[in-house]
Amino acid sequence: MKRAESHFKEQSVYQHLKSARKKGKRATHESHGINVPDHLIAGADAAKEASVIALLIWIVSRLLAFPPEKITGFILITLLGYMLWRSGRSAILGWARLQRINRLISEESHEIHVNRDEERSELKEIYRAKGFTGEMLEKVIDVLMADDNKLLGIMLEEELGVSLESYEHPLKLALGALVGIALTMAAFFAAVRIEPGLGVYCTAFGIILIASGIVAKVERINFLTYAVWNLGITFLSSAGIYFLAHFLLFEAL
Repeated sequence: MKRAESHFKEQSVYQHLKSARKKGKRATHESHGINVPDHLIAGADAAKEASVIALLIWIVSRLLAFPPEKITGFILITLLGYMLWRSGRSAILGWARLQRINRLISEESHEIHVNRDEERSELKEIYRAKGFTGEMLEKVIDVLMADDNKLLGIMLEEELGVSLESYEHPLKLALGALVGIALTMAAFFAAVRIEPGLGVYCTAFGIILIASGIVAKVERINFLTYAVWNLGITFLSSAGIYFLAHFLLFEAL
């Protein structure tokens, strides 16, 4: 019987493991550079972006002396379109990531059934790096090789760095983004009705602060640093748009 073609491709076991880990990172990486594994993060990010969009529209529209009611309608219509686009985009990106992961699972399952000797060599390299040696190493490898389902899960996590439990359903991510933007729309509508001036700015920066807190808690990162960066970037963006719009509308023309 013809021997299955090696998937090492003239690499050592160590080199193959490094290549496999890179392949796993590519499969779980989103094309826009941000991995969003949680619906809360998806909602918080969408709310931050929506509040910045609304704030910039408000700044330029007020310079043009539009009445607050007209600006509110324009903001809500714009955010409604953005909500549909952003939630759909979250679903598509999540679906594409799951497709890449499913392809990895299929490829790894094929390797387990066709190239068992090479999979055993990979396992030895992985568990030798964990400190297993001698007879204990052989026993561990024998136990893992005896169960294909367990072996597949271990190879996905240890060789490719893919943890299936850390990725939510694409529709759940889309729902998170949709709810985040919907709450932002409601907050801006209420702010304009209550206090058209200062209330809009307080609402925008308040949403960004709350969203930063949600992301910081879920990701377990420093809240103060993350919030300061987000608020600072928003302030610079809004100030830059204000002065640029003021110059173009009243100085350059």
